[in-house]
Amino acid sequence: MITQPTAAKGERRWPMALAVLTMIVLQVVTPRRGRVPGWWILAVLELVLLIVLIVQDPGRIDDPSPATRRTTVALLAVMTAATLGGVFVLAFDILTSRLPFGLIAPSELNATNLLGRGAALWATNVIVFSLWYWQFDRGGPAGRLAGNATASFAFAEDATPELAPDDWVPAYPDYLYLAFTNATAFSPTDTLPVRTWAKMTMMLQSSLALMIAILVVARAINMIGST
Repeated sequence: MITQPTAAKGERRWPMALAVLTMIVLQVVTPRRGRVPGWWILAVLELVLLIVLIVQDPGRIDDPSPATRRTTVALLAVMTAATLGGVFVLAFDILTSRLPFGLIAPSELNATNLLGRGAALWATNVIVFSLWYWQFDRGGPAGRLAGNATASFAFAEDATPELAPDDWVPAYPDYLYLAFTNATAFSPTDTLPVRTWAKMTMMLQSSLALMIAILVVARAINMIGST
């Protein structure tokens, strides 16, 4: 009796959905002084786009249609705008001790407020870039399932295939780890970018993470030292 090969399955949706929901929660709990004007609109839009995405491709991710790809990119664009807006407000507040756009500060800038905002922005930076890497490397999750796209990142499993399962392909947790180590070390660790867009995107992520760390830590130390 001949055994038929098992059809490949797409990766599960819940890891990336949990990442999006985590970012929405971070936007909600961010101290009021650090919120981007109209932040709740961005949070609601992110939630709506996530729901649309799940409806378009329920269960495992295996739909390569342009509609699903456009929805995913739209979701990532909104998340990116929210993150960059938060970084801008934070930098403006630290450098000028006031909020941009003529906004009235709801509370005094203090070390606790500053560290909380910095930590939330650093985490959202990791989430947003992990999703960009996940969406565009090897044609995205549906493209990786088909196995017909060029790799933009060389993972450790690519270099040592004997240590990985025969059917291994990178999934969202691999890209989350990539984004986390890039934001922590400000450089590649065990995963290397091999295409120009991947190198430039990693450079942008490292720059944002470094700027957040320098601004927040330096200002917080100055505040603590002056008390």
